[in-house]
Amino acid sequence: MDETSTLRGARQSREGGITYFQSLSVAGFAATAISYGPGRMGFGLFVPEFRSAFSMSTSQIGFVSSLGFFGFFLGLLVAQGLLMRRGPQVPVLSGLIAATLGMSVVAVAQNVFVLAVGVFFAASSAGFAWTPFNDAVHRKVRDVDRPRALSEISTGTSVGIAAAGLAALAMVMMGLSWRLCWTGFAVASALALLANHAALRDVERDPNGIPEKGWRELLRSGALPLFVIAFVYGITSAVYISFAADHMLDRGGVPGLPAAATPGLVFVVYGLFGLAGLFTGRVKTAIGLPWLLRFVMLAGALSLALAAILPDSWAGLVPSAGLQGVHVMMTSAVLAVWSERLFPALPSLSFTAALLATAAGSVLGPAIAGVAADAIGTGATFLGVALLPAATAVLLRDRHASDRPLRVPAAMHG
Repeated sequence: MDETSTLRGARQSREGGITYFQSLSVAGFAATAISYGPGRMGFGLFVPEFRSAFSMSTSQIGFVSSLGFFGFFLGLLVAQGLLMRRGPQVPVLSGLIAATLGMSVVAVAQNVFVLAVGVFFAASSAGFAWTPFNDAVHRKVRDVDRPRALSEISTGTSVGIAAAGLAALAMVMMGLSWRLCWTGFAVASALALLANHAALRDVERDPNGIPEKGWRELLRSGALPLFVIAFVYGITSAVYISFAADHMLDRGGVPGLPAAATPGLVFVVYGLFGLAGLFTGRVKTAIGLPWLLRFVMLAGALSLALAAILPDSWAGLVPSAGLQGVHVMMTSAVLAVWSERLFPALPSLSFTAALLATAAGSVLGPAIAGVAADAIGTGATFLGVALLPAATAVLLRDRHASDRPLRVPAAMHG
């Protein structure tokens, strides 16, 4: 589709007077809210309930969490292939089907094995959601409206996390079962599936596709800092998601609230502070990419350190969860922009590659941290993991954070 027809399609009203800008924004918001909210974060949010219901050890929690992030890793790979061959509708709907199935399985799980299967499918949904919407918005929405559409879609992540946290708080305050919460997540996922089916049914695949040698072109030394940052970010965020709320609960929570409300509070704060990701572009313009990268890495390190040192106080919980929300949302926004700047001819593929590096770190982090926590304690493990993003920030040099396009052979641009 050429630019003229794209703009014409963006301006014309669709069924009921709804434009692509409106429909894709709403559908993308719903998809990311489900997949990156309860889908990707739900296991960590409900770890205390799972630990009690299934007598899980910390190492078991780590392995189940890693399995979920492995689902995210596989989802990214499958989604990229489906996007190239079938367009954005198929991967997005596949992800929401996986989310609905996985959340339903978690809701009825009677043992750790079935729980792990449900977590795997629910978390895999996050791998399907992001790049297909970037592709759809790029081709169906006018240039002037694209930043707003992508911002509204990405906001679904923070809102989904906060909403999942509120559901966990309601569970505690109203004496509800965690199984009822996960049933509600599954119903919300099914509704998002219907909305996305309607919004994406007319969005065809990109006729230009992706060059066959695209993956090979990403293996350049100039892109190594991007993938290192993504890998460290994956470890840091996954360890926090998997263990922080349970650790704070185990230390008694914060004064004035029932201890059982701690996980819900952690993820509400996490989601709300994550809205800072919407300002990533302005911060980058103000301080530059190198200092922005140092800031988000130090935010992740300090978040883990506070969870280790002050897990039972408001002065520890709120800054810890808030900094982690900033770390996750700003870093993910940086990866999206940085990857596209380095590889302007391969925007969706380069972003997928960065997310694969993140997913690899997310798979390794919880499994290793779970074993370490059983051996030396969760607090000490947090401090050890915090050294990784802290060292990354200290060792980062300005030349490592260049976002000038890497040269791709002319044949790759076709």
